Amino acid sequence: MTSQTSTIDWDLAVSTARRLAPSGPQVPPQQAREAVAMIRGLAAQAVEPVRQVTGMTAVERHGAQVVDRPAWIASNAVGMQTAMLPLLERIEDREPPALIRELGSRTTAVQIGVALAWLSGKVLGQYEAFAPPGEEGRLLLVAPTIVQVERQLGVPPRDFRLWVCLHEETHRVQFGANPWLADYMRTLIGEFVQASELGVVEVLQRLVAALSATLGRRERDVSLIEAVQSPAQRAVFDRMTGLMSLLEGHADVVMDEVGPQVVPSVSLIRERFNLRRAQPGRLDALARRALGMDVKLRQYTEGARFVRYAVEQVGMDGFNRVWQGPGSLPTREEIGDPARWVARVA
Repeated sequence: MTSQTSTIDWDLAVSTARRLAPSGPQVPPQQAREAVAMIRGLAAQAVEPVRQVTGMTAVERHGAQVVDRPAWIASNAVGMQTAMLPLLERIEDREPPALIRELGSRTTAVQIGVALAWLSGKVLGQYEAFAPPGEEGRLLLVAPTIVQVERQLGVPPRDFRLWVCLHEETHRVQFGANPWLADYMRTLIGEFVQASELGVVEVLQRLVAALSATLGRRERDVSLIEAVQSPAQRAVFDRMTGLMSLLEGHADVVMDEVGPQVVPSVSLIRERFNLRRAQPGRLDALARRALGMDVKLRQYTEGARFVRYAVEQVGMDGFNRVWQGPGSLPTREEIGDPARWVARVA
């Protein structure tokens, strides 16, 4: 991990996250080894069903990495550092006083650490879209969280593990078959940073107001992230939301479309998994809203609805025109009204 300590103390972020991360389920060593081996094998088995459903192939593949929560945290800190580089460079250019820079570096690191700790107990897996320059993205599967969630849902372990692998393999294929996607996401982040027009005081005022609404459990249509955006940033954020809804919804559809011949209990898993998503505990609900995860959860539902409609209308080949380039991607409005995207692109 490279050091931009004057902006964010990434080592502190990682150590904070690892210290606060939940420990995971109690599993005897032999069972843990067996679970890791099974998940790794199922990740390989997921490749062909995803290819058959999506009609896409990502050539590069070095095997999924089955990791624990500390390893997931370290990987995501590197990914965040890579994704946030435009923002970090902009902050560095302003040259704040040394004391403020040091305090901000450590305060921001602790905040990132707290967020990563919470997420490490929720994320089942992911594809590293923001790999460091010169490195390929990896497919990560978080074994302790997968085992914990399958126990909570009371579903067959092998089926659930394969179901998760299908979702994450779809993300690998999305980026592997369409190399422009990762660059486009970096471009959006750069545009988002450059579009910032708000001063520090105004950002804090909006953040406090949004946080008060969240803690007061008043219904909101925007997350804390959206609350501090400038109008120009909001336009970029809408493009980000359209893209993320497509990626998550597409992966959700694929993991279900493989059908019971591949995952026999797929209907039971989806039913119980959706129920778990829809009924978070009090603390989880607050954390979701504070981190903008409520927006992400809506992306799964809205994105899946978009994909299913498009495929029903024009087939998978027609839907796959969505991957031709940035101009073919659905807007945030088209995610909610897929007929408009079908008329425009497919």
